[in-house]
Amino acid sequence: MSNLILIQPRTEDVEGQPILRPLPSARCRSVGPFVFFDHMLPTDYAPGGGVNIRQHPHIGLSTLTYLFEGELQHKDSLGSDQLVKPRDVSWMTAGHAVAHVERTPEALRCSGSRLHGLQLWLALPEADEQGEPSYSHHPADSLPVSEALGVRIRLIAGHGFCLQAPVPVRSPTLYAELHMESGATQLIPDEHRERAIYLIDGEALLDDEPLPLHGMAVLPPGESYTLSACTSCWLVVIGGDPIGPRRMNWNFVASNPALIDQARQRWAIGDWPKVPGETERIELPR
Repeated sequence: MSNLILIQPRTEDVEGQPILRPLPSARCRSVGPFVFFDHMLPTDYAPGGGVNIRQHPHIGLSTLTYLFEGELQHKDSLGSDQLVKPRDVSWMTAGHAVAHVERTPEALRCSGSRLHGLQLWLALPEADEQGEPSYSHHPADSLPVSEALGVRIRLIAGHGFCLQAPVPVRSPTLYAELHMESGATQLIPDEHRERAIYLIDGEALLDDEPLPLHGMAVLPPGESYTLSACTSCWLVVIGGDPIGPRRMNWNFVASNPALIDQARQRWAIGDWPKVPGETERIELPR
């Protein structure tokens, strides 16, 4: 286990929503296609409050939003206007240019609400970086689930654990949510070249190594491991084939830094697809 990389996330705040962000880090820039991992911590919003992430741009990536509690309204420059509920997958592929908005639905803003979930970014293969943007929504009951011997696995995207998710990923991907009863074990096979585990709640061992709560353990390639639940626990596993070096700047991801420079210039001057009905936007950071 000496080659296991343990990452403690840094604390961030996105428009008032507290976040833990283990990826990217100085110790690990990506895991498979995953270049960005945000854990939106459980947050209670009083009546009149909520998330309001104004119009902002992306290139070169797909965003995957997956909620445990609460709801978000997704709107984008393609005309999508989708209510995202717990354990739905909200999947947006930016391609050469997309803009979107995420906010607490009006009904929950009036009543007050609680939000908890994950948003991950997946870099696109070079052939798709400048492709057409797209959006798809996958309800919770469309995601495959297996349950045996005290382990419940829901496959969020990609393939793994003998399951295949309907989300249209662009490269070999693994993204799964695991709930384990105390004393249960689960093999983490080497079917993907890169893998990492993030412990959301509880206590668990990877072989004989304790996993840090709200920490990410990046596994060495080519080896299988046994995950053991010391208490009832809750984890996610991500992975897939490495996507190659990527530059990240603000909300832009690209293999070629010239694409990022071009995107920054376009957003700054307002030459960008707009979300219908939206006038406010997040300005380019200096």
